[in-house]
Amino acid sequence: MSTASDRAPGVADATMVATAVEVVIPVYNEERQLAASVHRVAEFLRAELPYSHRILIVDNASTDGTWAVARRLEAELPTVEARRLEQKGRGRALRAAWSASSADVVCYMDVDLSTDLRAFLPLVAPLLSGHSDVAIGSRLHRDSRVRRGPKREVISRGYNLLLRVLLGATFSDAQCGFKAVRADVARALLPQIRDDEWFFDTELLVLAQRAGFRIHEVPVDWVDDPDSRVKIVTTALADLRGIARLRDGLGLASFLGIGLASMLAYLVLYLLLRQVAPAQPANLLALVITAVANTAANRRLTFGVRGRDGLARHHLAGLGAFLCGLALTSGALWCLHQLGRPTRLQEATALVLANLSATVLRYGVLRRAIGGVRAW
Repeated sequence: MSTASDRAPGVADATMVATAVEVVIPVYNEERQLAASVHRVAEFLRAELPYSHRILIVDNASTDGTWAVARRLEAELPTVEARRLEQKGRGRALRAAWSASSADVVCYMDVDLSTDLRAFLPLVAPLLSGHSDVAIGSRLHRDSRVRRGPKREVISRGYNLLLRVLLGATFSDAQCGFKAVRADVARALLPQIRDDEWFFDTELLVLAQRAGFRIHEVPVDWVDDPDSRVKIVTTALADLRGIARLRDGLGLASFLGIGLASMLAYLVLYLLLRQVAPAQPANLLALVITAVANTAANRRLTFGVRGRDGLARHHLAGLGAFLCGLALTSGALWCLHQLGRPTRLQEATALVLANLSATVLRYGVLRRAIGGVRAW
């Protein structure tokens, strides 16, 4: 890993100081809120955390005044240290910080502090006691209280459903920026993690689960940050590539590729038909055409089945997946039109989100009906 570190003169290296808990705050172009957030975290930890601790700000190659603010905070606050990397990536920041840490437990939280800090002690206590190996804040826990828009709610739930179906994940929320790991566990997992950006969290948890480490979930109070820097489409595509890699099977990569092509074809057909037909008939026709092609392509390319053997049964399974997709997309359109007169872009967005959920269901249906033919 190629990273560059720039520390203030006279500040002790983090690896030289024994500490129970180290909190990493990765930042990129956050000069406006960094100081207020770090002061708030430092005050909270000083007052509420009965363990020795330090805060490490990791600047991911910011181009604004973030690094200057971080250096100033390092000079002002005795528990704060700062480190600068010359490459972006949240995963890269956590890898660099956790690899060099001498703390017993390493943590991280997002600089926007969307997660209420009162969940921090329940997060780290099971790790320090030896009860658990990894701890995560979960926005999807039944006791959590979450405020965020419907788009992010659908995306979050859809993504975690995808992890359960495709990777067998048993944890509920992979992406909440509020996690802690025992340092020895982190050192065991970090060499296996290949992603250095947003998928780092998911890969960490999947590998921890596969290795038999105990994952503790903490309900959190969480408020959406309207100034989030996450690029949803780019991140979603990177996540799909990461899921395919962790699934470690050409079948899944093929399925995701066919699914993406089908979704794009469906969307183009829908928008063309929408010029001459109402929303529901346009959706039905576009879905029929792409669903038949999707089943045929997955049968041949994903599951390696050729010829007429089992053809009727496979297409019957495809019909079941089609009906699920029709219910989801038709329902999405109906709900959208109940709210007013949506634009074509709003219709397309709702259909893409509904299709993502339908893709998860289709994978389960087709794999059960056809997948036994091919080794996974």
